[in-house]
Amino acid sequence: MNKASVLAFLDAEIERLQEARQLLSGGSGSALNGSRHSVSRGGRKRRQMSEEAKRRISLSQKKRWAARKKAQR
Repeated sequence: MNKASVLAFLDAEIERLQEARQLLSGGSGSALNGSRHSVSRGGRKRRQMSEEAKRRISLSQKKRWAARKKAQR
């Protein structure tokens, strides 16, 4: 492939991706409207982690770090 055909392919691919993005973002405005969060989450609620779960994860990670540090010595 020569340079001109590669550039033509890239231009066509960029245009195709911009059109796909515009369709996914609702089709209003330009394809790159500056909003990264234009697609809603569909009403799903974020899951909340309990303090106990956070503590257990923290302790487990500290235990892994200590084992790794001990193995390096």
